[in-house]
Amino acid sequence: MELKVQKRLSAAILKCSPKRIVFDSSRLSDIKEAITKADIRGLIRDRAIISVPARGISRHRARERQLKRIAGQRRGPGRRKGKATARLPDKDAWMAKIRNQRRFLNELKEKKMLSTEDFRMLYLKAKSGFFRSTRHIKLFIAEHKLVKSK
Repeated sequence: MELKVQKRLSAAILKCSPKRIVFDSSRLSDIKEAITKADIRGLIRDRAIISVPARGISRHRARERQLKRIAGQRRGPGRRKGKATARLPDKDAWMAKIRNQRRFLNELKEKKMLSTEDFRMLYLKAKSGFFRSTRHIKLFIAEHKLVKSK
């Protein structure tokens, strides 16, 4: 039974590919007689002609991969393309570091563990890139006995 025209018309009405059009096998004689778009619309209403949902691309593998990356896997040297500074620009690394150091210094100041002069001196040292990390600040403070116990 040749139903190419009906399939094409159905696809045009349902705005999908003819590959996604499915005919009810028990109503094939009715479908064969349908030659106008109005006839096809009636059959669509009666569920004699239906369109199969579009197949998507599964995200399952992508999600699994993403979870592994979050856990630190799939990030070895064989995966990397580009310098470390291309993957995390110098400026971004600096901003993360300085914000962390300034946050730490502000906490010490709020807890009244640093005098205003010491805070200012440490703040300016941090600004100039003297400290490698907050741990380095702690070492410097301990070495120079700058911290006041509450």
